[in-house]
Amino acid sequence: MTIYRSTRILLAGAALSALSSQAFALDGQDLLKKLNAAFATGGTVISADSVEVSGEDVLLKGVKFTVNGSTDSPLKLEQLTLEGVSEEDGGAYYIDRVEFPEVDMTEEKSTFSISDLYLAGVFIPGDVNATGIDSMMFYEEAHSGPVNVTVDGKQVFSMNEATGTMSLSEDEKTISFEGSATAIKADLTVVEDPKSKETIDALGLQTLDGNLSMSGSWEIDSGTIDIEDYSVDFANIGKLSLSFGMSGYTLDLVKQMQEQARTMQTDPKNEQAQQAAGLAMLGLVQQLSLINAKVRFEDAGITKRGLDYAGKTQGTDGAQMGQMIKGMLPILLAQAKLGALQNEVSTAVNAYIDDPKALTILAQPANPVAFPMIIGAAMGAPESIPALIGVKVTAND
Repeated sequence: MTIYRSTRILLAGAALSALSSQAFALDGQDLLKKLNAAFATGGTVISADSVEVSGEDVLLKGVKFTVNGSTDSPLKLEQLTLEGVSEEDGGAYYIDRVEFPEVDMTEEKSTFSISDLYLAGVFIPGDVNATGIDSMMFYEEAHSGPVNVTVDGKQVFSMNEATGTMSLSEDEKTISFEGSATAIKADLTVVEDPKSKETIDALGLQTLDGNLSMSGSWEIDSGTIDIEDYSVDFANIGKLSLSFGMSGYTLDLVKQMQEQARTMQTDPKNEQAQQAAGLAMLGLVQQLSLINAKVRFEDAGITKRGLDYAGKTQGTDGAQMGQMIKGMLPILLAQAKLGALQNEVSTAVNAYIDDPKALTILAQPANPVAFPMIIGAAMGAPESIPALIGVKVTAND
């Protein structure tokens, strides 16, 4: 009798456990629906032939990514694995990891492969119309492993790894982000056009080898974006670095711009609709203001090779070509109507040509300047722009 009673209790417990797990099981279709709602802001529709749920994992099979208004074939994936899925407050979802299958494509004489693709720490909003950060799709890390492209069996492009990370401040008011791509390599010896090949050889650009990096932050409420650094650095060429800050890029503005982008994608052949959406987009951009901007190039040999090649095409050498540019520069700058900045630019460019190390262009206005003011000045009084946005040009600093 004791054994019989114990068996009944165990069976009842097992049944209750099964019922409870079914009651709290993930709704795969609801997850796909909300994933689609988040992606819809970019005009993309995700479909799947089947959605399978196993505990905290969701498997999407026969996945297609289709861009609204596009005539291109949809991007197809055999499957998409969502690991560690949990439902959050407000119907949102959190996914520990989204695993993408390896890509290995061959088309005629070309092959393309990419592996180790995943997203980690993905937040899918329960309502894209909610206020603040709760309406945004968010991920903590995006990762790509090696990328390889070959033509006729010869590798023409490769990349070792690319990563991107985002983090939310404790008060959920600022998103910080970083990204990098390492060991980017390209083989330009495969270029067949004779004139292009001549230029590539003269500039020593047969192979490219470099890295990309970027970092910045976004204050969501104020709409202040600070791109601290966006750099592309190639060996034997140089490093190009950009940074800028602007205000007014609020979440509301982002959504309005996405809506206009969707309108333009929906009916790309309707010129009237495209023009109207384009004007609306320009109107939205007018809400932005420039805080600062900086462009800097650090030479690693390309300037001398460029002057040598330009001089050769003119029947002279690089040194003489540099002197010719220095002589022509004041005339060109006078036509540009740069006002008082003209002498500063001439001094900086002359110093750079004589000893090419670095050239920097900086915009540092005393107060943020609205983009409509900059556009208006460019159209009506271009000579006022340097003073308006505080432009400075320096060399070798």
